[in-house]
Amino acid sequence: MTVIVRDVKAEDAGDFARVRRTAVPCLLASAEQCVFDWAHAHPESHRRPLVAVTGDGEVIGTAETGIAHEAPEPGLGFVNIYVDPAHQGRGAGTLLLRAAEEHLAARGARSLFSWVLDAPENTAWAARRGYSPSRSAYFLRLDLASAVLPPLQEPPAGVELLTAEDFAEDPRPLFTLDAVTTADEPSDVGAELADYAHWRETTWEHPLFDRALTTVAVVDGVPVAFSAAQTDGTGRYGTGMTGTAPAFRGRGLAKLVKNASLHRARAAGCTEALTGNDTENGPMLAINKWFGYEVAAREVRHVRTFG
Repeated sequence: MTVIVRDVKAEDAGDFARVRRTAVPCLLASAEQCVFDWAHAHPESHRRPLVAVTGDGEVIGTAETGIAHEAPEPGLGFVNIYVDPAHQGRGAGTLLLRAAEEHLAARGARSLFSWVLDAPENTAWAARRGYSPSRSAYFLRLDLASAVLPPLQEPPAGVELLTAEDFAEDPRPLFTLDAVTTADEPSDVGAELADYAHWRETTWEHPLFDRALTTVAVVDGVPVAFSAAQTDGTGRYGTGMTGTAPAFRGRGLAKLVKNASLHRARAAGCTEALTGNDTENGPMLAINKWFGYEVAAREVRHVRTFG
């Protein structure tokens, strides 16, 4: 059956999210999120979402592709291919990748990065197309409905626990903390958050971002640690980022804020907790293991260099 690749349309959002969830069950994805992300893509990212469609109009594959405009090194692109497992082997992934590579090469990309699930058929597929393995990461899952969470603890002296909602009038302090912790997060691409207006528009206002469940540790009125929460309205809760300002690390604040957020999530009716960690991020892996998270899947970032 014929498969074609085309740019997304607004009405594709539900199918786009469905394919992502089917291909990688540990990802939070919703139609509302897709529409939001497409509408708020930074101009410098040259983001171009694509779908692979059968002759009868069924969406069976997706591609998220663009330029990593926040990376300190120019010319880095990304392309993440998701194909419905029930429709693999029909050439959808190859067609999506070809269209994405042409798009990114035309916009100056010199290296392309792609996350690939760590299964022999997937990594072999990437290798045949010139992609080499780089760093890896885990998807982690916790059955929040039955998990025995550590009891809530009183914050240390001088530390106050708030939520992101408490910063609704002025979230800039959270942006500053996010920028500091993102800068040293393990990555082979990296990111430098410098555009507060764009962060406020795309992170603070993101439909998955749950301000009420996002927990923040504050010292003298300044945020020093946080655990950012995401929810999709189906009982699934994800940790987008847990970070601590460098001067306050080693004091157990990451555990403190994440534990408070998990308790809030369960009280709000969430039944499944999801997160992801770079396989070399030992401290955060240890924290998640302490909470009872288990590895659900592993993915490997692959890279292809042009020229």
